[in-house]
Order: sequence, then C-alpha cells, then structure tokens
Amino acid sequence: MNTKIIRINKETEYSEQLTEASEIILTGGTVVFPTETVYGLGGNGLLADAAQKIYAAKGRPSDNPLIIHIAEPCDAEKYAFVNDVYYRLAEAFMPGPLTVIMPKRECIPLSVTGGLDTVAVRCPSHPVAHALIKKCGVPIAAPSANISGRPSPTSAKYVEEDMLGRVDMIIDGGECEIGLESTIVKIDGNSLTLLRPGAITRDALLCVCEDVKIAPAVIHKLAENEKPLSPGMKYRHYAPNADLVLLDGNSDDVLSFMINEQKSTGCAVLCYDEELSCLNPDLSIAIGTRNDLATQAKKLFTSLREADKLGAAKIYAHLPTLDGLGLALYNRMIRAAAHTIKKI
Repeated sequence: MNTKIIRINKETEYSEQLTEASEIILTGGTVVFPTETVYGLGGNGLLADAAQKIYAAKGRPSDNPLIIHIAEPCDAEKYAFVNDVYYRLAEAFMPGPLTVIMPKRECIPLSVTGGLDTVAVRCPSHPVAHALIKKCGVPIAAPSANISGRPSPTSAKYVEEDMLGRVDMIIDGGECEIGLESTIVKIDGNSLTLLRPGAITRDALLCVCEDVKIAPAVIHKLAENEKPLSPGMKYRHYAPNADLVLLDGNSDDVLSFMINEQKSTGCAVLCYDEELSCLNPDLSIAIGTRNDLATQAKKLFTSLREADKLGAAKIYAHLPTLDGLGLALYNRMIRAAAHTIKKI
C-alpha cells in the first residue's frame, strides 16, 4: 500500500488538506490523524470493513474494542444511548481526553466494539481531529496508530515507523500535547467505573460523579479469558522491544541500583532529570523531574521508543505512584513491563 503523508502547519490549510483525508474515510480507507492525546488510526465507524482494516494495519486482535471519535458531544446520541451522567461529563470535560462507554445503537457494527453491546465515545479537542471528523460527517473509529502492543505514537515520525505502507494516509499535525491516551470510563447507572486512567484523573471525575470505582484491570493483570471492556486492558501493551523492569523502592536506592546495573550489564534506564548526571548519558533517557508527572506522561511513549534505540537488552525505570496522574503512568508502565516489578 502506498501511504500518502500530508503535513499541516496552519489552521487555514485544514479544509483543503483534509478533503482528501475525509474522502478516504468515507470510502472505507484508513487515515492516521493527530489528537491531543496520541495519534489515532482512523476509519469510518459505521463500516464493519473499515474496522477490519484498522485491526489488520495494527496487527490487533479483533476482540479489542475501538473508540469512536465525534465532532460534538451531542453527536453521541446518534451512536449510543446517553443519560444525564454522560452530559455532566461532557459539560465538564468535552471536548477533551475523556472516553465514555455506553450502550451502543445498531448503527455501530460489532466489529467496531469488539463484539460488545457497548461503544466507547470520545470528542477530541485537537483542532485537526475536530476538523477531520466534522468534514467526514461520520464517527471515526480509531485506536492509537501503532503496531499492536508497541508504545503509542505522539509524533508523526513514530507513526511512520509503524504505519508506513499499512494505511492510506498519515496527517502530520506535530507533537501531541498530552502524550497518554484518553481516560476511559463506563457509565453504570449513576456511577462510573474507571477502565483506563489518563489526564482526567479520578479526583477530577469525582467532582462530577460521587461514585467512581477503579476497575481491577487498571492495576492488575486481566484475568485469564476475561474480555477487555476497553482498549489498553491487555496483559502486555505499550511495550518496547527490550524487556522493561520497574523498580520499586526508595528513590536513592533505585538510583544506586541503576548506576550499578549500567556499569555491570550495560542496561538502559528511564530516569528523572535530576538523576541524569549520575548515570551513563549514553544509556539513559530523562523523562522529567521527579514531581512533574505531566511531563513524564508526555515523554513516556517517546522515551520507551528511544530507549529501544540504545541497543540494551533491558530497560529499568521507576515504578510510578498511584496518586493523581501517577495512576495513568502506573497503568501504562505496568503493562509495558508485563507486570515485571523488582523490589529494591
């Protein structure tokens, strides 16, 4: 497949440049586009065949649900059975990095939802994503634009590494602002279940809904034969090629371990900015200061991809906290490491 790449630099260029992209979507093709979270691999959310093309491009199991992206929060009514809780969430967080799972309407194919009778709906805030969805006039089904299991791409260069020759078009819209996929919640009556943490934290959700449960699979392994209710719940996900090990312990002890392992084994490490001077700079990638979780989130997937290029067989990183945005980092890193944690 020949993949066309278009690069968007100015808002005035969107309409003309996105016309071809919308035509591809409407005729069942695949287009990668930027969002505020990560790049998405999009297809027509109303066409079963488009979903199959997305799964094929990613090498993704077809039981892993896709998210449909809409132009306006009220568009959800066309594709899902919404309630007051949805509209409270929409008023507080949409457009933005929140995905809401609700019972689906018949127009959404089961191939899009991984066979589930629910659909995941998101209204992105990125201007290119919004313009593309609006121009298409249909929901765009889109997982992250990477080979299944690999770190999600936050810039077009990583999309090209994985998707060149696999999709019809890549829209280069620059760096993604957030760097982690959207928060995913499922509405259960008047309560919420958090299925994937993201930039919208549980504390923020509690300001809208007083009952927000955290699904066990956010932190723990998906049970054997358990069907994933949302993207990102599989056992190993977001992973580099090298083995990733998370280090649980006092920060000073973890740093000492990293220093000694680099000297003895030549391992790579993801470290805090303030630790870099103590480590081998040729085998270390700084992901932000210790307390700057937003920067760590933005840099995580890029850092995992770049760590692979260092040529080490093993990568060590700090085990994140479970507080606030730390829960989203923990969720991604525990899956990238296939739940491999070393106590220090």
